[in-house]
Amino acid sequence: MIQAEQLHARILGELDLSRDIPDEELTELIHRVLDEASSREYIPLGKKAELGRELFNAFRKFDLLQEFLEDDEITEIMINGTQNIFLEKEGKLIRSGKRFVSREKLEDVIQQIVAGSNRIVNEASPIVDARLPDGSRVNVVLGPIALNGPIVTIRKFPKEAITMKQLIRWGSICREVKEFLVKLVRAGYNIFISGGTGSGKTTFLNALSQYIPKDERIITIEDNAELRILDIPNLVTLEARCANLEGTGEITIRELIRTALRMRPNRIIVGEVRGAEAIDMLQALNTGHDGSLSTGHANSPKDMLSRLESMVLMGMDLPLGAVQRQIASGIDIIVHLGRLRDKSRKVLEVSEILDYQDGEILVSPLYRFEETGEKDGKIQGTWRKMDDLVHTQKLLAAGYKEV
Repeated sequence: MIQAEQLHARILGELDLSRDIPDEELTELIHRVLDEASSREYIPLGKKAELGRELFNAFRKFDLLQEFLEDDEITEIMINGTQNIFLEKEGKLIRSGKRFVSREKLEDVIQQIVAGSNRIVNEASPIVDARLPDGSRVNVVLGPIALNGPIVTIRKFPKEAITMKQLIRWGSICREVKEFLVKLVRAGYNIFISGGTGSGKTTFLNALSQYIPKDERIITIEDNAELRILDIPNLVTLEARCANLEGTGEITIRELIRTALRMRPNRIIVGEVRGAEAIDMLQALNTGHDGSLSTGHANSPKDMLSRLESMVLMGMDLPLGAVQRQIASGIDIIVHLGRLRDKSRKVLEVSEILDYQDGEILVSPLYRFEETGEKDGKIQGTWRKMDDLVHTQKLLAAGYKEV
């Protein structure tokens, strides 16, 4: 049976690589090679069309990745070397029957992806984060770190930004909690979104940011630009930069936060806090930039506070009590997300940071998701109101009479 690898080699042998080949000329060559192959061995029409797409993608796009990227049902792509490709569809992992022709071809695709984000990856610097033109998040690990070949993980982003209306329809949040959070965003509460890997933190941050007043100046800061802040005319997007091959030119999240403070922002949005930049973010929150938003990895709201303490201490040697006071005065609300056993993503808890007292940060749960059972394999539950908001000053100042 004719293999795509054989056809690829035949086309490569006939291409004039000394000049740029127009798409039309490449398509014509692919069709001619396929016609010659089908004259020697029968190729069903559907298989012929599939081979044509695969060959074009191999020369012009991201090879067999292109098919997965164009499939809206696929949310995550995991490549473990040339032979093992796994896909996430509807929350379930499936193994693909596709494979890369060679290690060299996979590495060519990796370099194409990384170059598009102005990043570098090689044996000397084998780990990199990048993004695709559509905003999808890419992580690459090469040898000698990856022992079973180049590893690529792609978290796809939906073509259209997900809205709160969709999250309500999917059961990720209820209308009451959504309306409460919308008030807090408009009133300028500092909100931190926590959750585990794949819990939907960036998606939720994007949805929540749609309620920021349109007349404000917003500055977003990220390792890799993934946020989709819509309909904000006065928007500045900043992205960190890795060091070059000489080890110079690095621009960190910490530097970007300090730079943003000199750009007269109303709000600062830090895509994800992972390390010592936590101290700079807290200083921004405590110097009048109300309504700022950020995310971080944690298993619960209290765990997020502990992780923030550790991250601040990575960047500055301060007494723990001073760090906790900074956190308690800078962050107003923590929204904790989770991914349940049925693979659904939900807001699990909304908590208010009350104060720092007797060596600890006081936290008050306001809403909590409680399971009531299962139906057709889907977890059922409700969001129960646990307590009232204590710090209502910002809401009252924004003109809200009722919380």
